[in-house]
Amino acid sequence: MPKMKLLPSVVCFLLVGVNLVSLAAGDDDHHLVYSGFSGSNLLLDGAATVTATGLLELTNGTLRLKGHAIYPTPLRFGATRSFSTSFVFGILSAYPDVSANGIAFFVAARREILAGAMAAQYLGLLNGSNNGNDTNRVFAVELDTMQNNEFGDISDNHVGIDINSLVSANSTNAGYYSGAGDGEFRSLTLISHEAMQVWVDYDGEAKKVNVTLAPLKKGQGKPVRPLISATHDLSTVIPDTAYIGFSSSTGLVNSRHYVLGWSFAMDGPAPEIDIDRLPKLPREFPKPRSKVMEIILPIVTAAVVFFVGTVLVLLRRRQLRYSELNEDWEVEFGPHRLAYKDLFRATEGFKNKNLLGVGGFGKVYRGVLPVSKCEIAVKRVSHNSKQGMKEFVAEIVSIGRMQHPNLVQLLGYCRRKGELLLVYEYMSNGSLDKYLYCQQSKATLNWVQRLGIIKGIASGLIYLHEEWEKVVVHRDIKASNVLLDSSMNGRLGDFGLAMLYDHSDNPQTSHVVGTIGYLAPELGRTSKASTVTDIFAFGIFVLEVICGQKPIMQDSEENQVMLIDWVVDHWNRKSLIDTVDDKLQGDYNADEAVIALKVGLLCSHPFPEARPSMRQVLQCLNGELVVPELVPAHLSFQMLTLMQNQGFDSYIMSYPSSVESMQSISSLVKER
Repeated sequence: MPKMKLLPSVVCFLLVGVNLVSLAAGDDDHHLVYSGFSGSNLLLDGAATVTATGLLELTNGTLRLKGHAIYPTPLRFGATRSFSTSFVFGILSAYPDVSANGIAFFVAARREILAGAMAAQYLGLLNGSNNGNDTNRVFAVELDTMQNNEFGDISDNHVGIDINSLVSANSTNAGYYSGAGDGEFRSLTLISHEAMQVWVDYDGEAKKVNVTLAPLKKGQGKPVRPLISATHDLSTVIPDTAYIGFSSSTGLVNSRHYVLGWSFAMDGPAPEIDIDRLPKLPREFPKPRSKVMEIILPIVTAAVVFFVGTVLVLLRRRQLRYSELNEDWEVEFGPHRLAYKDLFRATEGFKNKNLLGVGGFGKVYRGVLPVSKCEIAVKRVSHNSKQGMKEFVAEIVSIGRMQHPNLVQLLGYCRRKGELLLVYEYMSNGSLDKYLYCQQSKATLNWVQRLGIIKGIASGLIYLHEEWEKVVVHRDIKASNVLLDSSMNGRLGDFGLAMLYDHSDNPQTSHVVGTIGYLAPELGRTSKASTVTDIFAFGIFVLEVICGQKPIMQDSEENQVMLIDWVVDHWNRKSLIDTVDDKLQGDYNADEAVIALKVGLLCSHPFPEARPSMRQVLQCLNGELVVPELVPAHLSFQMLTLMQNQGFDSYIMSYPSSVESMQSISSLVKER
């Protein structure tokens, strides 16, 4: 394209006050410069936006969100050519010494990979399932303000070069080398609320990446010595055409990430950014106290000695109200530890009007965090022993890293004397059991919603049992532990709460954890929960959702009958479809209902080896796998249970009428 044809467009941009120059010289060269982003044509998603002053705001302080800004046209990198980019950024945090999580410049083969990325430690680039995969085809330079041991981060203030993974190929603490030659290393704090400039240069012949960082000062220029380098052939990572842009995310700390200006060039140095035209960073957070104030305040305090006694009393009351139990070993868990003061204010002092429910492990309160305005649910759990508490909290923090659309996100914890507080994301539609057992004659959950909830919980259990970095046994799967979000999607909550009681029990005693009606028979013998005991409880849960009946129900004569006995009795009499909840008034898919009921019976089989895996369960529910045929057994469920162990004798004798009404209800799986 002749240069003369570009002049009218450039003049037009300048006349309307747009701080953007973008020049394209054919398909083999590309240069761009943004000195502010007003009127830019970048593709924005998530929390990303352009402010009225021309700042590219990637995150706005909302917790656990990601934001992307992508140049709309894919660039031709060839096999991979040399390229260079420079940008000016700023990170603002509500706290002077902690932030979350950082900014990354990226070159990606596909925009679609960003859609499935996660926030928090994944920086909106990747997720737990694809991190480290060579098929990602992503190159990035991260400016990370959180130390995450999962990725081997060296500190909470570092620069890293990432290739298909958030485990950096090379990383170093933020800073720059001043002067000529090797120069003197000077540290920089990424969350200093000051603008800084980054240069990223890739030499296609030497296969080398250089990253340089410096404070934004007029006349400062680019340091001679780069901060960090890495040798890697990016032609194995970046395809012929790829997208460039920025990604950022937040975690549990109120932080904002900005880009003030940006330039990029192929086969040459990135164009200079006009520093004088850059927008200014906002000053919404309080400035550090000046040295003058540190001198004046003691003098002013001395002048009001008369009020010191009153102040001390008030402070003591405040300390007692918000006192926490905090031990040295909890330092390693960082931002996962939430302040009791914030939780107290969020729930208005745990008032009854904010009470969501009461369970076997404690009360649950709704709240809104005062700074982030994030809606939360706070569970207060009693504990009276230090034994195993460190291991339990470590598990809680580990579980907090799990992210799945069918699991309630555990945000953090807080400890007080005799009390543990677990903080979850708030589910606006409450627990599933309130919908199953409502007094209305008409169903409040239709068939599509019920089947969707069952499949969602099955997907969540596959993640817990097979896909996460550790095997997680839930131990208490039931309708009251399934919460519904604003779209009526089922989410499994209350991970591992029973473990607290395991840790505090006497090692010489056994303690079966769970809810009567959902307990697998073998638990009475071994007292050891496993994935197959979770599958048993899931089977009872499936029957509960389809039938609209509790695991231990009452017949017309007010005798106690087990739900599974009742369902199998109907199955033996060829009337299995009659067990579907009457509140549905016949508005359901009969074939899907029969499959779901049979899956529930298979999962709740008394013998562990006869139960399918959760992946097989989901395949059956999706019609990808045929449900194995069932044949009647000659022994009742209770007799098969007794054959497994005698640990539930007291439980069985508590329901003699149920034993008398037992039929041949158990099912065995045919040999395929």
